[in-house]
Amino acid sequence: MLNAWRWWRGIIIAFSLVAIGRLFLPLPFVNEVLIFSIYTIGCNFLLGRVGFISFGQPAYLAIGAYGTAFYLFYFGTNPYIGILAGVTAGFIFALIVAPLFVRLRSDYFALVNLALAVIIFYMMQKVLVKITKGDNGLWFLTNITSTPILDLTKPSDFFIFALLIAIVLWAFYKYVDGTIFGACCLATKINETKFQFLGYSNFRIRLMAFVIANTSTALAGCLYAVYLGSVSPEITSPSRTADPIVVTILGGVGTLFGPLVGTIAYTGLRDVISKMIGNWELFIGFILVFIMLTNSSGLYGGAENALNKWLEKARVSNLNKKKPK
Repeated sequence: MLNAWRWWRGIIIAFSLVAIGRLFLPLPFVNEVLIFSIYTIGCNFLLGRVGFISFGQPAYLAIGAYGTAFYLFYFGTNPYIGILAGVTAGFIFALIVAPLFVRLRSDYFALVNLALAVIIFYMMQKVLVKITKGDNGLWFLTNITSTPILDLTKPSDFFIFALLIAIVLWAFYKYVDGTIFGACCLATKINETKFQFLGYSNFRIRLMAFVIANTSTALAGCLYAVYLGSVSPEITSPSRTADPIVVTILGGVGTLFGPLVGTIAYTGLRDVISKMIGNWELFIGFILVFIMLTNSSGLYGGAENALNKWLEKARVSNLNKKKPK
């Protein structure tokens, strides 16, 4: 029982704070934080555990969003089935492109994913315009029907649903971090030659990590589609390809709660600073430069390291006091 509490403690505390923040912060802000943090956690896993920098996350976000949108616009009205359709589309798409992408080195991987985001944007905007409605987008808010227990057409109920999804997803990634698979992901990042010498397959580990991470990203796209009630090609705009990487670095690469902390900081600074100056990205840029030049672990990672050092000093100080003179 005690071990179970220790395992869940961080997740429960983190999302309890998010739930409390719901009482003091605007509901749209909290919902956006939850969805964007789910969007970022896949990028954080790829970068922190596997060593892949992906500028193509908007592509996988769009696949999930359009998978949900096509169902709700053309076929059905149940938002839960729409989310399931979007996640399935994201999983299949990731499974198709993964064997091609994970063979590449990190720099080529980043560029190919960036190209994929541009291709998906162009296809949704131009090539498939008869289906996607181009820049006008698909509007299906009135198509979504009310559902029992949690009615996703209500922002307050959607918040509870998104919070539960986030908790389950964070618990899953925390579990993965402690498994042999999680250790293998880290090993293939650190030294793929030694890892392969031990008899493991770099390709298989990276493929599984790629599919898991980008299915998570597709899930965020599904949530965006249901929450907004519409989807347009702007969701995969090439101008937004760096957003998940920025949030990952801001929160702390490879940390469990880095995406959540980074999203709160990024979204909060954007909403506050944009009211004062037009080029709010400049301020975010200065923070990122400072983090990288000081070799910091991001906001969450830096705070966690500082807390650990303080606790260690306090422990040593207490031991010194207890020593007989």
